[in-house]
Amino acid sequence: MTTFHTSADRDAALRALDAVIDPRTGQGLATAGLVQGLVIREGRAGFMLEVPAADAATYAPVRAAAEAVLGGMPGVERAQVVLTASAPEGVTRQRKGARVSEDPKAALKPRKEVTRPAHVKRVIAVASGKGGVGKSTVSVNLACAFAGLGLRVGLLDADVYGPSAPRMMGVDGEPVFVDGKLQPLMAHGVTVMSIGFLVDEGSPMIWRGPMASSAVRQMVNDVRWGTEDAPLDLLVIDMPPGTGDIHLTLMENFAVDGVVIVSTPQEIALIDARRAAAMFRKTGATILGVIENMAFFADPSTGRPIPIFGTGGAKAEAANLGVPVLAEIPIEIALRQSGDDGRPLTASDSAGAAADAFRAAAKRLL
Repeated sequence: MTTFHTSADRDAALRALDAVIDPRTGQGLATAGLVQGLVIREGRAGFMLEVPAADAATYAPVRAAAEAVLGGMPGVERAQVVLTASAPEGVTRQRKGARVSEDPKAALKPRKEVTRPAHVKRVIAVASGKGGVGKSTVSVNLACAFAGLGLRVGLLDADVYGPSAPRMMGVDGEPVFVDGKLQPLMAHGVTVMSIGFLVDEGSPMIWRGPMASSAVRQMVNDVRWGTEDAPLDLLVIDMPPGTGDIHLTLMENFAVDGVVIVSTPQEIALIDARRAAAMFRKTGATILGVIENMAFFADPSTGRPIPIFGTGGAKAEAANLGVPVLAEIPIEIALRQSGDDGRPLTASDSAGAAADAFRAAAKRLL
């Protein structure tokens, strides 16, 4: 954990927060176990205050009091407490001791009543089923490509355990609440929200599934993505790898208009892409297409494509799914460098096969 360069530290913060009383138990917040994911970094402090959904309004003044306490500590220039609503207690008890396969709450069901984020016209999720295939690279470059086409675009980094958007979009800061809504940050003409804005880049998010899902729900519901006069044309969601709680939360609760599957060519990656596509289809989501990342490396001398990870895998998988291959993204030093530098290729006039492929994919998705 990163600490302040002053006397403020984790123990002091917990002691201070115990001066704020939990209205349900009469105990201090820390003693009551309501200080979740406490983050202390230079000049900033914050945590997640997770309460039952029915009690959210009751805890609004508690959140304000906790922020005031943290803000009054030495060395703290900005304090933020994120109030999140958890599932009803009965649901939590029902899950305890049950095997996942037998838990009806864990079963994937077609979406029935879903809500669209306020002032957002369309939502596209970018998913992989496997980590390390370049899903975040695809997400940020698609978002910037959409913005380059004149659209109002948002990017939600839903990977709370490994947020990449702050580094890859080259933006740092801390969203603040204004009139009950979090104000996202802007980078390259894209509205961006990520849990990475609230924690140090090297700090792990040691959260259980319900906490992570609750944080994502708040990043969808409580962020001012657009306004009535200027709604977002498109929100791109960078999904975490796998097929877990966050995927279930997003797909069963929010109107996702389609999913882009990202994979590399080799079979070991396609296996997980297959699982992800099957999961999304079980929820009734539409698979928009497949993007094959790291499709080949161009020989510097001849320009001949060298298929380092194999060839044809994504095309075959797309054919099995009955969807198009939206793009084949080559391995390029410039693409890797742009992610490290926070300047996505499609955020500028960068030329090259990768940038062109991302822009072509964005046009196909409109």
